[in-house]
Amino acid sequence: MAKPIPEMPSSVFVALVGRPNVGKSSLTNYLVGEKVAIVTQKPQTTRSRITGIITKGPVQYVLMDTPGIHAARNKLDARMTQTAAASLKDVDVTLMLFEPEGEFTDAELRMVAALQKGGPAVAVINKVDLLNSLTQLEARRRRIEEFGCFDKVLTVSAKDGTGCDELFAVLKPYGNEGPHYFDDEAFTDMPEKELVAELVREKALLFMRDEIPHGIAVVVERFKERPDKDLIDIDVDIYCERKSHKGMIIGKGGQMLKKIGSAARADIEELLGVKVNLQCWVKVREDWRDSEQQLNNLGFAKP
Repeated sequence: MAKPIPEMPSSVFVALVGRPNVGKSSLTNYLVGEKVAIVTQKPQTTRSRITGIITKGPVQYVLMDTPGIHAARNKLDARMTQTAAASLKDVDVTLMLFEPEGEFTDAELRMVAALQKGGPAVAVINKVDLLNSLTQLEARRRRIEEFGCFDKVLTVSAKDGTGCDELFAVLKPYGNEGPHYFDDEAFTDMPEKELVAELVREKALLFMRDEIPHGIAVVVERFKERPDKDLIDIDVDIYCERKSHKGMIIGKGGQMLKKIGSAARADIEELLGVKVNLQCWVKVREDWRDSEQQLNNLGFAKP
């Protein structure tokens, strides 16, 4: 009996796009099996393109979690939207996530129009755990199918994992044969310093009021392993846009900053597998979200 021919190595590059808070980061984290993208209930959590990597035997899946597509209110928003649009040019297939109900936004319709000219693309209706009616879900599926640009329309819940693992079989045919771009053990291409900064920003988003967190940026200024013990010293600068915001982030008696730092440190230690001495400092850079120079200085590169 002839031996089966071994499958050749291949890679599939996938862009995840959709409106803010539709669940792109949650789905990325579920598929990767590690926390590579921060998740909160607030929109516009993801600001740059985050790469998650999953290797299953000969096939390597490279997921690009992009910022939510929305109307730009400042130069940071404009860069975020440009990053999402630019991702479509770099991938083998686009996964566009949709809410299970409600009207499509103008930004969503513009993204659909771009996919109608390009492609290929697969639609994913997320949050199906929130629906009580199959009739409602089927109606949503038909509306998306009518766009005519999606090879398939799938239903998942990134929260409880329903339907998520089936995505790999759907994405696999879009791959290209060739050596893997990343080590098979890798789960992201983000440097550790960027992951640390994102975890600090996530805690600020979770604990602060709606407006202030979107006006903050987090930069790791020091990341140094101690030679004499299993410990990493990390200094983080949290930049905000107003002096009044600085006081709110620090909090009465420094309690808010301690709360952010303590929660972030726990996640950072789990990520790095080592004890961490985390020091957070709050600084003011007025209107940094509308300054091209400050966006560049803070690491928000143009796509």
